[in-house]
Amino acid sequence: MLFRRVAALACACALLGAPSAVAEAPRVITLAEALKRTVAANPRLAIAEREIGIAAGRRIQAATIPNPEIGLDVENVAGSGRYRGTRSAETTLQIGQLIEFPGKRDARVTAASAEIETARWQRQSERLEVLSETAVTFVRILGAQRRIEIFDGLIASLDGMLPLLQRRIDAGASSPADVSRAQVAADLIRVERERTKTALETARRELATLMGLTAPDFGAAVGDFGSTARLPSVNTLMAAVDEHPQLSRWTSIRAQRRAELLSARLRPAPDFRLSAGWRHFRETGDNAAVFGLSAAIPLWDQNQGAIIAAQETLAKTEAERAANKATLLVVLGRAYEAAAGAQRELALLQGSVIPKARISIRAIEDGYAQGRFSLLELLDTQAAFSQALQREQEALVSFHTAIATIEWLSGTPILLTRTRLR
Repeated sequence: MLFRRVAALACACALLGAPSAVAEAPRVITLAEALKRTVAANPRLAIAEREIGIAAGRRIQAATIPNPEIGLDVENVAGSGRYRGTRSAETTLQIGQLIEFPGKRDARVTAASAEIETARWQRQSERLEVLSETAVTFVRILGAQRRIEIFDGLIASLDGMLPLLQRRIDAGASSPADVSRAQVAADLIRVERERTKTALETARRELATLMGLTAPDFGAAVGDFGSTARLPSVNTLMAAVDEHPQLSRWTSIRAQRRAELLSARLRPAPDFRLSAGWRHFRETGDNAAVFGLSAAIPLWDQNQGAIIAAQETLAKTEAERAANKATLLVVLGRAYEAAAGAQRELALLQGSVIPKARISIRAIEDGYAQGRFSLLELLDTQAAFSQALQREQEALVSFHTAIATIEWLSGTPILLTRTRLR
C-alpha cells in the first residue's frame, strides 16, 4: 500500500519536466528560465551596472582641464587728492589659465579607468553570486515539493488503511485504540507537511524576489532533481578559483592604487597659473598689456601623510587578494566536501537502505492484511521507509546546493547550468 502509493508519486516527480496541459494552472518554471529572469531583473545587478556608469562619469571628470578665469580689477579710485573719484583709475581686464604639472591629469585618468575595470569585475562577481543564490533557492523549492509528495503518499496510505483496520477491529483482531494510533500517525505527517509547505512558500517568495518580483507569478518548479554527477578533482576546482571575478578585480584595484600613489606624489609639484590682460590708464588715456605667472611654493605641505597612506594602501593589496582567495577556497572546500558527502549518503540510501525498506514495507503490509503483524509494526516500518525517503531528499538538496556553490566559485559547469557561467 504505502510502497505502491509512494512509488507512483516518485514516477510523477520524474515526469516533472512535462508542463501541465491544464490552461488554468500557473505556468511551471525551469532553472534556466529562473536564471534568465534573474539576470534581466535582479535589482542588485542593476545597482552593479549603475556603479559602472558612476565610475565612467568619474573617468570623464578626471580627464577635464581646469576652466580659465577672467577678472576685472579697478585701482586708484575713491582716494584722496589726485586719486579722488575715478580720474586716476587704472582698469585691468585679465584672463588666466591654470596649467597642471605634467603627469597629474594622466594619473587621475589612470586611476579612474582602473576604477571602471574594477566596477566591471564587481558586476561580474555579483552576477555569479546572484545566479548561485537563484540556483540554491530553486533546489530548495524542488526539495520541498518532493517532500510534500512523499508526505501526501504516506497520508493517503494511512487513510486508505483505515477500512482494513476497522474490519480487523470488527473481527476482534485489533484493538479499537489502533484507529487512534493510525490517525495520530497521519496527523503527525500532516504537521510535517504543513511545515514543509511553509518552507516551500518561503523559498518561492525568495525566488520571486531574486527575479525582481514582489510575489511569485509561476507555478511548480520542474527539473532533474534526482540526478547527480561525478565531481571534478578538488585541485582542478581550486585552480579555477584564480579566474573568479572576485580575484581578477584585484589587478585593476592594484592599478588604481598605483595611480593614486602617483597622484599623491605629484600633488606637491607646483601648478602654474598664466595670465594675460589689458590695462587702461584713465588719467593719461594710455593702454598697456599685462602678463603674469605664479606658482605655489611647496615649503610646508609636501603631502607626506597622503603619500604614506597611499603607499600602505598599495602595499596591502597582495595581502587583501590572498585573504580574499583564502576565503573563496574555504567556501569551495566546504561545498566540495558537502557534495562528496551527499553523494556517499545517496549511494548508501539508494543502493541499500531504500531498496531494503521497500522490501520490508511490502512484506509488512501483506502480513498485516493477513493478520500476521500488528499496527505498531506496520507504523514503525512505514516510519522507517518515510525517513529513508526524506533523508534521500535532504541529501539531494545538500548535493545540488553544494554544486551551485562550486559552480559559482569555479565557473565549472557540473550539473545545474551545463554552461560556463563566466
